[in-house]
Amino acid sequence: MLMRRLLLLVVVALAVAAAAPAEGVTEQRATYIVHMAKSAMPAEYADHGEWYGASLRSVSAGGAPAAKMLYAYDTVLHGFSARLTEQEASDMAGMEGVLAVNPETRYELHTTRTPEFLGLAGNEGLFPQSGTAGDVVVGVLDTGVWPESKSYDDAGLGEVPSSWKGTCMAGADFNSSACNRKLIGARFFNRGYEAAMGPMDTSRESRSPRDDDGHGTHTSSTAAGAAVADADLFGFASGTARGMAPKARVAVYKVCWLGGCFSSDILAGMDAAVADGCGVLSLSLGGGSADYARDSVAIGAFAAMEQNVLVSCSAGNAGPGSSTLSNVAPWITTVGAGTLDRDFPAYVLLGNGKNYTGVSLYAGKAPPTTPTPLIYAGNASNSTSGNLCMPGTLSPEKVQGKIVVCDRGISARVQKGFVVRDAGGAGMVLANTAANGQELVADAHLLPAAGVGEKEGSAIKSYIASAAKPTATIVIAGTQVNVRPSPLVAAFSSRGPNMITPEILKPDIIGPGVNILAAWTGKAGPTGLAADTRRVSFNIISGTSMSCPHVSGLAALLRSAHPEWSPAAVRSALMTTAYSTYTGGAGSPILDAATGAAATPFDYGAGHVDPTRAVEPGLVYDLGTGDYVDFLCALKYTPNMIAALARSKAYGCAANKTYSVSNLNYPSFSVAYSTANGEAGDSGATTVTHTRTLTNVGAAGTYKVDASVSMSGVTVDVKPTELEFTAIGEKKSYTVSFTAAKSQPSGTAGFGRLVWSGGKHTVASPIALTWTWFDRRAQNGPSRAPTADTAAGAAKGVQCVKLGGFRGGKG
Repeated sequence: MLMRRLLLLVVVALAVAAAAPAEGVTEQRATYIVHMAKSAMPAEYADHGEWYGASLRSVSAGGAPAAKMLYAYDTVLHGFSARLTEQEASDMAGMEGVLAVNPETRYELHTTRTPEFLGLAGNEGLFPQSGTAGDVVVGVLDTGVWPESKSYDDAGLGEVPSSWKGTCMAGADFNSSACNRKLIGARFFNRGYEAAMGPMDTSRESRSPRDDDGHGTHTSSTAAGAAVADADLFGFASGTARGMAPKARVAVYKVCWLGGCFSSDILAGMDAAVADGCGVLSLSLGGGSADYARDSVAIGAFAAMEQNVLVSCSAGNAGPGSSTLSNVAPWITTVGAGTLDRDFPAYVLLGNGKNYTGVSLYAGKAPPTTPTPLIYAGNASNSTSGNLCMPGTLSPEKVQGKIVVCDRGISARVQKGFVVRDAGGAGMVLANTAANGQELVADAHLLPAAGVGEKEGSAIKSYIASAAKPTATIVIAGTQVNVRPSPLVAAFSSRGPNMITPEILKPDIIGPGVNILAAWTGKAGPTGLAADTRRVSFNIISGTSMSCPHVSGLAALLRSAHPEWSPAAVRSALMTTAYSTYTGGAGSPILDAATGAAATPFDYGAGHVDPTRAVEPGLVYDLGTGDYVDFLCALKYTPNMIAALARSKAYGCAANKTYSVSNLNYPSFSVAYSTANGEAGDSGATTVTHTRTLTNVGAAGTYKVDASVSMSGVTVDVKPTELEFTAIGEKKSYTVSFTAAKSQPSGTAGFGRLVWSGGKHTVASPIALTWTWFDRRAQNGPSRAPTADTAAGAAKGVQCVKLGGFRGGKG
């Protein structure tokens, strides 16, 4: 079972050990992704597979078996993955027809109330009556699927679309008959995983599409699960569970395993998903920030975009720190997380009469209604980490029959409860520390327990320190809805600025990602811990892994309502209709759960998704392959880098053309000013100009613009200020100039909004201004793009990335 950190999406360098090296080979082999120029195949080879095999044999170490090919790719990239030594990879990089050789990256994984919260309940506006809704297939790359779940019931669905080319792969504990008219495809990809980690332990995980973890079942049912009445977790969040696109089809691609998700397997999954006919790909995983030419998900997503497939990815769970994003390529829809208007309150009543509110999903024997002795774990242990309730640190004679206050961090939240229970404790208060602030994640504890914020935890510990005989009572209050304010930006949600390309604002949008109820596997308990023997049909977990499939499902709805729209047009509709203020709060801005202060576009991008408005956006910012290639030219990518991404040498950068990152037709604005020596100065005014083009997808009308920023000394000038559209598909361009009167200290940021209003439509774009100590726009060559056409030998390990689901995990 995959164990996840609760709040942090971390990038860690890990050695990838191959199986014992063959005799005569002095270096261990690791997995590399080899990008080939398909048109460069020599005439003597009958097909590309034969060419790839011959290329591998030619670089194999003398006296050793030929390097092993794992996958040959033909859709999202042209090339293959193979086990190579560092020298073999270097030799391969120098061969004719090889565009790039990149080391493997290891990735790991980053509802009942949601339809009501998003305004979908009872609103049929997003559900086309033409029958096209069932033609959209959402491909979910994750930990697999539990096909027995009622969320994959195909009642009311027509026959599988004739365009579908996928299959239902049989494997251990999984028959091909598990698929139906809802779950129309299931595949698994494990060659990269086993090549790196050794043979799979089939007593712990299934070599099949079956979900042993729960994460994949949760995400796929969130995106497009069928309606299931009387869904709940131990009575919490009861109601009808339904995916965002309940009429869409689901195809699952199991690429994540006990040891993580390896890029060779992810690319194979993306390759199959696009070829099978998926219209939307949902990936709740990430690998930190990496240059696009070396980011496997970005590479696969580029090809998917080119073939009219929208790719939605989680932003990561490394918030609330700045510049912590994953999946920032501009052809990916990057999704952060917000809260719902639903909570699961629990109260801690102290002996001094004070009452503190927390959260809990505990559903066992009712806790005592009379005051129970209360102790701080740090006072019940001889260990320096006793306050964290780590295994073996509590003294049973000190905690017997008492409620124990444990500090959050290091070990799994629910596991701390196991430790308290095993030591004889009667209950637990889990107190946030400064690392978590006021962010609360509800857990299905196995003893009476409540999680409280940092402020509440500090107050409770102060009471313990001052009272002669401290006591407490824990009260579990069930489910509460219509919680205000909501949404909040989740504290764990990763934030901008975008460190790869600061001129592209990320995340793009936020969606529901906290305490989300969705289908679950029958192989794991709700906490994901081995000691948790409970089994449930639905589970409540949190993370950007949960917000991503919400947006993926909504994208499927838009694709069914507007099949003629490109992936960029769908994303634009979602972004320009999002909201960043509370409609019932006199326009007050969405708040950040981490600080309680107003959130910014670095936290939520364009805002919180609003599907009822997105179906009719009025205007969209469209993009195609050529636009993204121009963007890469502005980044000074070499011809081989562009060919590796675009899978063709037909694309290139014209010597007589001026390219600008700022001119990518994106639905948001991010301006990166340079600051001399990182300090403020009066070096004169600096102007950055962006060009944008709007496409009319609604009725004829005239739109007027309003633009403003909150930073003094910065002016915004839009030309023209009025655009008139008379026909569907008509395009009109405009420019926006941002002028800063003087330089600001490095790290200074300001925000604003640009809105085109016409009739019933408002087309809104966020604005972010930042000052950095070096001029990103002036960079070129090695300072802005990778230093060479290949990455062979650039890394001797792999990056470890977290999937987004929190269910009693660490932190």
